[in-house]
Amino acid sequence: MTKVNVLPPDVISKIAAGEVIDRPASVLKETVENALDAGATSIEVTLKDAGKTLLQIKDNGHGIAKDDLEKVFLRHATSKIKTSDDLFDIHSLGFRGEALYSVAAIAHIQLKSKTDDQDSGWEIHMRGGEQLNLKPCALGTNGTEITIQELFFNTPARKKFLKTNASEMHQILNTFIPYTLLHKECRFKLTHQDKTSIDLAPTNNIADRISDTLNLDKKHMLEAQQDFPSRKCTIHLVLGDINIKRTRRDMQFLFINGRPVQSKNIFYHLNQIYRLIMAPEEFGFFCAYITLPPEDIDVNIHPTKREVKIKDENGLCSLIRRMAEATLMSGGSIRHIQDKARSDNYTKPSSMDQSLRQSHSRAESFDHSAPASNYESDFFTNRKDDYAYPKAEQSSVNEFFIPDEDLFKTNKDSSLQTKLENASYIGQFMQKFLLFESGKSLLIVDQHAAQERINYELFIQQMNNSAIEVQNLLAPVSIKLTPQEMVVWEDAKNKLDEIGFSSNQWDDQTIAVHSHPQLINDIEQSVRNLLGGDKIEKCDHDTIAQRACKASIRAGQRLGKEQAEFQREQLLQCLDPFTCPHGRPIVLELNETFLDKQFLRT
Repeated sequence: MTKVNVLPPDVISKIAAGEVIDRPASVLKETVENALDAGATSIEVTLKDAGKTLLQIKDNGHGIAKDDLEKVFLRHATSKIKTSDDLFDIHSLGFRGEALYSVAAIAHIQLKSKTDDQDSGWEIHMRGGEQLNLKPCALGTNGTEITIQELFFNTPARKKFLKTNASEMHQILNTFIPYTLLHKECRFKLTHQDKTSIDLAPTNNIADRISDTLNLDKKHMLEAQQDFPSRKCTIHLVLGDINIKRTRRDMQFLFINGRPVQSKNIFYHLNQIYRLIMAPEEFGFFCAYITLPPEDIDVNIHPTKREVKIKDENGLCSLIRRMAEATLMSGGSIRHIQDKARSDNYTKPSSMDQSLRQSHSRAESFDHSAPASNYESDFFTNRKDDYAYPKAEQSSVNEFFIPDEDLFKTNKDSSLQTKLENASYIGQFMQKFLLFESGKSLLIVDQHAAQERINYELFIQQMNNSAIEVQNLLAPVSIKLTPQEMVVWEDAKNKLDEIGFSSNQWDDQTIAVHSHPQLINDIEQSVRNLLGGDKIEKCDHDTIAQRACKASIRAGQRLGKEQAEFQREQLLQCLDPFTCPHGRPIVLELNETFLDKQFLRT
């Protein structure tokens, strides 16, 4: 008996739709990309129930002719490519001809459109892949209006796995915002439940668009732009300085040829530069805009077109890393590196933290006076080993030291506990590490990791006892949130109140915090930490405490002897005084034998 079944068309269409459309954010992505490909300069999105009930997109693009309206819902019907050769010369966001076909297969869709050569608009209705009608409609201006309802009405299994409105809105904003950062010349508006979340006017300045979209201060942004003629490549970086930091990578954006994409390699190299100026658990902000020849990038790997293959990706990573390092470490706004080769007059804004410039010595030197041609040649011919695929970086300590468990300790045994109890404070190194002497050992304490452990355990104890000590503020602290953070805050406000962060909405972009747990010093950073990651109301006390206590005493804070001794005493009262809540060591021991070896005294 035969076991192989040829699937009927309706089943095939649902399977195919599931590859492209898995949630409302997927619908938004495909329709926004269609609007941009149509030359739209204004895009308005209206949502109900995070797109589950209604998702409508209006644009002022060139529209769809009546004769093409029925074709757009056919699978692999597209106006963007004709032959297989076109796949290697793609200049549009869409090209697979699957988007509207996939949406129509699992929803009720109404599409209205008008072109310049038509006296009136035309509309078509589709439901579950079947055409309901095609008729004239009143549409005053050129463009397209797509209204999608009953998403996943005929695929209940997929509908069942949709998350809460807050979670789906978070995904929608994560999808929508990159396009606003790409197209500063366009107006974007997004409304949910009759409340406007995003309303951006066109601008000529990319920093203005970034600031307006993400609520970031422009004075903390640095720019670098460089053309590489031999590679036919342009790289434009907008980097946040040390004042813009997050505990997640949600403020990092990569665009190649006008498309939001992901590249582990490029993200790795940019984050390695931020490791020079930020704590390991902190991530900087960046927007990287890269233009490559179409034949050097393959976007036809996955239906979402987010994953790409890049020709000589390692060489590109090396260029990006050097540019980012030069920009951050100079503390200046480098618009054109090749122009700076003719001038040494760099502007160093006061906004850059002094510690950022001090850390330049830890980075590879960058010759600002080198001609662009030499700069590019060096990357592609002489530094092949430097841009190999990311590997775990080895500390330079390996060049001089041979690891020895008896000499170089981070253990948690009772002897280290005793040594820390009997230690005497010596001083502070780099405003980051506290130095203590104990017998024949030098104890080095990471002041941030230590305070994080102290606050974490105290906060856990207070939450478990429902006795959080709260500090009321005479003047509220205002915090400008990103659209994503605002969505999370609206859903988590009551939970924040429970753990001591009393707050209310000030305006569409800002909240006012009226109280905070006494253990917390950096209110803004703690609130942002809490609004990142999984939903707060679903987190246990351990997770909440970890997020809240990230903003403890930071590296770069000067501590006096009394403060250092007090921190040591508090640390010794912890259940685990040698590991921070995120697993990093707190205390490092160097003994006399180890130091004698380094000075060749034994």
